[in-house]
Amino acid sequence: MITTFTILMCTFLSAQMQYEQGMGKALGLWREGKTEEASALFERIASAEKNNWLPNYYVGLVNATAAFNPAYKDKIPAMIDKAQLAIDKATAISANNPEIMVLQALLYTALIVQDPMTNGMKYSSKVMEQYYKAQVIASENPRVVFGKAAFEINGAKWTGADVKKLCKEVERSIDLFAKFKPETTFSPSWGLDRAQETLKNCSK
Repeated sequence: MITTFTILMCTFLSAQMQYEQGMGKALGLWREGKTEEASALFERIASAEKNNWLPNYYVGLVNATAAFNPAYKDKIPAMIDKAQLAIDKATAISANNPEIMVLQALLYTALIVQDPMTNGMKYSSKVMEQYYKAQVIASENPRVVFGKAAFEINGAKWTGADVKKLCKEVERSIDLFAKFKPETTFSPSWGLDRAQETLKNCSK
């Protein structure tokens, strides 16, 4: 029994080490701007970590954020499809997860940016639905607070709505970022720089 237990523990620790090394490498590739390489590595990790939502989450995040970059113009439709598939897989593993809801809202926003005239009406309500659902579950999550406010601020450019209250929400999200503690080493922690930049330009 001791031998079996030792073997199981060694196997678990080895798998955990491989996971951590792989995730660290994939995040490093992403930071270096190697989007497709990072996405491919996260996909490989996801195929091995079938009960872990985070690798698929990062496949979705890498591709969703890349879809905002005009440099990927010809690849954006494929990136959006890949992001949606990854989000669906992550949701199947971790239902009612506010981080995944924020990511889904981000992907819908990318679709709006690609074709505002066609997709604006179609996806704007879907974006807000994701933020409202996430807000109910995690009202103090900084990405939930900031994402919702940022989307509404961008919408105000078209509607002429007053953004003072929304700017206050961005400011509140920055305070929440300062208090936020990710559950694990690789749990989502992004967004502070975007919130600070948004606040800087909020009243302009």
